[in-house]
Order: sequence, then structure tokens, then C-alpha cells
Amino acid sequence: MDATRLNLLREFAERGSVAAVALATHQTASGVSQQLHRLEAEAGLPLLEKRGRGLELTDAGRALVVTAVELATASNRAEAQWDEFRNNPAGTVSLASFPTGAEMLLPGLLRRIEQVQGLELVCSDLDRDLDAYFELTADYDIVLAHSATLPRSTRSISVIPLMLEPLDIAVARKHRLAGKASVTLSELRGEQWIGDPYSYFTVTTKLEPADRIRVRQDILDIRVTEAMVAADLGISLLPRYTASAAHRGRIVYKELRGVTAERHIVILQRVDRAERLAVKTVVELLRAEAERAIEADRVRRLK
Repeated sequence: MDATRLNLLREFAERGSVAAVALATHQTASGVSQQLHRLEAEAGLPLLEKRGRGLELTDAGRALVVTAVELATASNRAEAQWDEFRNNPAGTVSLASFPTGAEMLLPGLLRRIEQVQGLELVCSDLDRDLDAYFELTADYDIVLAHSATLPRSTRSISVIPLMLEPLDIAVARKHRLAGKASVTLSELRGEQWIGDPYSYFTVTTKLEPADRIRVRQDILDIRVTEAMVAADLGISLLPRYTASAAHRGRIVYKELRGVTAERHIVILQRVDRAERLAVKTVVELLRAEAERAIEADRVRRLK
């Protein structure tokens, strides 16, 4: 069976429609349909079936998608082995990241990549929920995402833990708790909270009724939340490493004692693209930059 047509079937499995595959592969929808019909003829079994106004994979189609992933992975692994033999991680790698992760990691990462001849990184910052970040792996070699819990790898997408970022209580410099080394939930009772309610997921599931967090201002953007906390309009639970320097003189961050509050920062990749030496090289440089960010925070907190 033709590898190009197998890849189109895999793209259909990930994107859900012939039109989406055509757009992603710069073809016409009729051209994609013709290629998939030819693949069905080669396979000798129906691979797609009508469901409502659209198409869905048959059991045979889903089985062949697994084969398509395995073939693409093996092909990229072979190319990577040859690149390693030549010691040549050259090529273009695409990366998408959530905004604060991009702010924290991308400047240093790009500086590191400048030292690798022939390697180019093309970056985008995109604010999405976790499921949408998984979908972005169809269009990007590397996707940086964050989640309250550690997501699991799938058959076609690998999840690489990069950082475990603590979440700290953020209060204005003149707040009544600003002078404390750390705080407990009981000390926060009655406070006005600002931020994305989802950010409090790992905390709210462990609270007693009297300590329930009630978000007064539902703000998704961390930088907007910081500005409101700095103005002493409320408190928030914010990620430690991605805190902005812009408000450091007006905001203090306190460890939340007695409750585990953290978020996972992970790398998402399609398993075949993960085999490319250029992609592997960027992942290793990302690990190094993440370690630098963690160490820089440790040093800053000791001062």
C-alpha cells in the first residue's frame, strides 16, 4: 500500500473530515477522496463509512491507521539514525506553546538553537485547553501544554513530562498576609479570589466547605490577574516559575502550606515526528532550558 495514501488515512483519523485533511495537506477535497478510495481498493476492505453528513473510520480503517503510525515512526527513526551517524540534526522544527510557557522558555531555547548549525525553530503561542493541545500535534512537531494532572500518552501521541510547577498564593505587597513565610487555607478564608477557576482544580477538590474558593473575577490571562492582584483587588493562585517580573515589586508569592498545588508542563508529540533527530535535539534543549528556569527560581527565592 502506498505510504502517502496511508498518511492521508492517518490525517483523516486525527482531523475528522476530508475537508480538514485537504486543507492541512494543501490538496483539494476531491483529490483526497480519490486517494482514500484507491487505498480502500488496495486494502480490499471498506475503510470509511457514512455517518450522518460525514464519514467515519470502519474497524478496518482504524486498524490500518495503527499500521500507518507504525510505518511513519519506523521511517522517521531510520532517517534519525542516519542523521545521528552524520551528526547532523539539521532541519526546521515547529513548536506551539501556551503563552506563559513561551514567555518563560522560548527566549533561552532560541538562544541555544542558534548554537546548532542548520537547526531552525518556528514558534507559535496558542492558548488552548488540554484536548486542543493534543489536536495541535497534527500541525506542530512539539506542543508545550499545561495540565492540573499529568496526561497519559496515547498510541499516536507521546507525553513527555518537562516541569512540575508549584502554584503559589499571590497577594499585594500591602496585603495583611504579605509578611508571612507561607499561608494555610484557613488564613485565606473570606478572601476575594481572582483568576481562572480551572487553575484551582487541584486545590478545590481537597477543601473543607468553609474554605471553598469563590472566584470573584473570572480572568483567564495570568498577566491580567497579576495586575489585579498588584492593585490589591484580590488574591490568586499563580504558577511560580512563570510569574512576571513586571509586578515583582508589588506582588509577593507565598507557598500554600498543607495542600499540594501544582501544574504539569508537558511536551506533546506525534510518535513518528518524535523520532526526527532535529526534534529530539530541540526536546533536549527544552529540558536544559526548563532546568535553568527552575534553578533561576531557586536562586531568586534564596535572596
